[in-house]
Amino acid sequence: MEIDQKNRRILHALQANGRLSNLELADRVGLSPTATAERVKRLTRGGFILGYVARLSPEKLGRGMIVFVEVKLERTSDAVFSEFKSAVCDLADVMECHMVAGGFDYLVKARVENMAAYRAFLSEKLLALPGVRETHTYAVMEEVKNTSEIAF
Repeated sequence: MEIDQKNRRILHALQANGRLSNLELADRVGLSPTATAERVKRLTRGGFILGYVARLSPEKLGRGMIVFVEVKLERTSDAVFSEFKSAVCDLADVMECHMVAGGFDYLVKARVENMAAYRAFLSEKLLALPGVRETHTYAVMEEVKNTSEIAF
């Protein structure tokens, strides 16, 4: 599927505000509502639009603290990677987990209430995951930028 200028404008507008009505979106991109709706359907079917979410306030929901944790595994085998990936996906506090190249195996981003909650998360959940040998934690002091928007 081609991403022409109109499709780019649709994607940019929806990325900034996924709650735009089809009429508002059509007005912003300079197309008829019918043409806009059809393009959104094609972009969704084509996998460019994965879904819509509401951004929630972590502080109001008791998850104001962000931690990044470097995780080193005992062994770097397919079985250990598979077990770890499966288990980490079940942890509700984990927002992101990325396998990385470098001095450790995974980088985990988690949101917790406070340092006491993080210590419990680390000792009771993260260190109990299959294959975990070592962790290093970085507590976020200030969130400077947080966006899900993709520049293209």
